[in-house]
Amino acid sequence: MKSGGDDTISARDSDEEEVHLPIVITQNEETVRKGFWPKLGKVFAHVPFAEEMVAAYYCAFDRATPLRAKGVLLAALAYFIMPIDAIPDFILGLGFTDDLTVIVTAIAMIRAHMKAEHRDKAREVLERLRRGEAPAQ
Repeated sequence: MKSGGDDTISARDSDEEEVHLPIVITQNEETVRKGFWPKLGKVFAHVPFAEEMVAAYYCAFDRATPLRAKGVLLAALAYFIMPIDAIPDFILGLGFTDDLTVIVTAIAMIRAHMKAEHRDKAREVLERLRRGEAPAQ
């Protein structure tokens, strides 16, 4: 990736097409890499869509996933991590509904790129978390 000018980066899509993406994708990637596992570890028992979240994480960091799909997933995952969102997470029963809406919408947009291996890894990680083990990243 290289700088493409005003708030964009140039990168190659999986089809070798040069794509100019907002720097926000890079920032979201950093946010997700640093914050996803700690946040999931704190709340996964309360998040009924945890498997989808973890599968989205693995899809976002899969080298075979096209950049546009990565951007969508990273934005959705960064929203999950952010401490401030439309409906605060601490509100019982409603706190994760906005997060669910964002992740379901993102997955619907990139469904063709979500593979069985992403879902399999997600199930494995959640089983490890249920046993009190650290996730294999």
